[in-house]
Formats: sequence, C-alpha cells, structure tokens
Amino acid sequence: MSEKEKPGGLGIKTRLFQIIFESDTRLAKGFDIFLALLIFLSVGIILLDSVPEYHDRFGDIFYALEWGVTLLFTVELGLRIYCLEKPTLYLKSFYGVIDVLAVLPTWLALLFPGAQTLVVVRLLRTLRLFRVLEMMALVGEGRLLMDALVRSRDQILLFLFTVLILVTIFSSLLYLIEPAEAGFSSIPKSIYWGIVTLTTVGYGDITPITPWGQFISMMIMLTGYSIIALPAGVFSAEVIRALRAERYSDEACPGCGKHQHETDARYCKYCGTWLDEEKPEPVGSG
Repeated sequence: MSEKEKPGGLGIKTRLFQIIFESDTRLAKGFDIFLALLIFLSVGIILLDSVPEYHDRFGDIFYALEWGVTLLFTVELGLRIYCLEKPTLYLKSFYGVIDVLAVLPTWLALLFPGAQTLVVVRLLRTLRLFRVLEMMALVGEGRLLMDALVRSRDQILLFLFTVLILVTIFSSLLYLIEPAEAGFSSIPKSIYWGIVTLTTVGYGDITPITPWGQFISMMIMLTGYSIIALPAGVFSAEVIRALRAERYSDEACPGCGKHQHETDARYCKYCGTWLDEEKPEPVGSG
C-alpha cells in the first residue's frame, strides 16, 4: 500500500477503501469491472454521437446517458477522496489526475461546447483492470520498456535532430527549385512535404514537378529507407541490455572471478564454486 493510498479511518472509510482501491475481494473486483464497463459505455456514446446520423436520431438519449455516467464518476471520485487519509497526495498521483480528468470534460462542456469529446481520456482508467485481472506482470514488462526508452533518449534525440536538419536543408532546396503552384509556397510547407516524404508516407498533396525536385525527392526517400530503422535498433539494444541485466548477476565468482551468472544460480557454471559468500555452502552438497 502506497503512502498516497491509505484509508482515512476505521469503519465506513476502511470499508469503502477496500472496495474502491483494492481488488482482493469479489465485491472490489466487481466494482472495478463495473467502472470499466461504464468507461467503455461513455466512450462509445461519444464515438457514436460524433456521427451526424446517430446524433440527429439519438442525440437526446446520448446526452442523458453521458450525464448519468458523469454523475456516477463524480460521486465515485468524491468517495475516493472521502475514504483516503491523504487525498491531496492521491489527486497529485497518476491515477488521481486521470480520475479528475475523467469527470471534467462533461462539466466543462457547460462552458465550452464540444469539450465532452475529451471524455476518451477515461480509457486510461481501464489500466486498473491489470490489477483486477491479475496481469500486473505485464505492468512490470511495460516499465522495462519505458526504462529502455529513457536510457536511449539521448541517442534518439540526436537522431531526430540530425534528421530535422537534413529535412530542413532538402525542403529549403525544394522551395527554391519548385514553383509555388506545385505546393511549395513556403519553407514550413516544404518541411511538411519533406517529413512526409522521408517517412515514406507520401500523401501526394504536394508533389515536385521539376527534374531536380524529383531527384531530391528520390534522395530523401532513399535516406528515409536507410535510417528509419535506426531508432528501433537503439531501442531494441537497450531492451536486450535490460533483459540481460535482469537475468544475470553482476557479482563475480569468488573462485575463478568470472561473471555472467544467472541471478538464481547457486554455484559457478565455470568452476563449481559456491557463489553466495554471505551464506555457508550446504553440508553434503557439491
């Protein structure tokens, strides 16, 4: 239990806390699953309401359902705050911010029409289902990927900066070479074309028409094919390094001094020496 998620007292607060924040009872799991269903319902309403045909036919029903779900989420957020010992810490946490954002769009729509579209942020609340469905191991795997991404950020940022420089240079050349009627009316517009071309997306809304412009386009596309896999390679290397660090221990064998033993190994795979220097070797082993 984290510091920001502790019951604020005995009795009703503890009972509410067990239902809302925990998932080790049938009632608590049912509560989380019910919330997930409400989330999917509200997001589905927003998606369908954006279709003009459905909005014209069922707009009033969608409006009533969305407000009903929002009121339920508002009451639920109030109960979360009520049963916590330190609600301020919770509201500053990741899940606390998401819970607040989940109820804000519909209320904001009273002042800013259309804000209810942001209700889709409620999908982030379904992350709690990992706990309910006993899939927390996947959260650990996700954390490993995030750590690898953080460790490789310098290389990736350098790569992106270099690519941006190349795109700016090529795009500026196209701005000079191509006529404005071809779509290259400004350098920023040309940079948009350069990024679309480098990433091999090729929308086709802007197309060079001069031979030199087409030649530069070919160079950009070939460059894109050449370097597009570099960030993935850097990231993959960091993931492999993290997996290796998680599987193998950094401690050297006290007998032969070699490394690369698995974390749960008891004896050196090279010389058979007992690895745990803090504990005596079991009698009769070896």
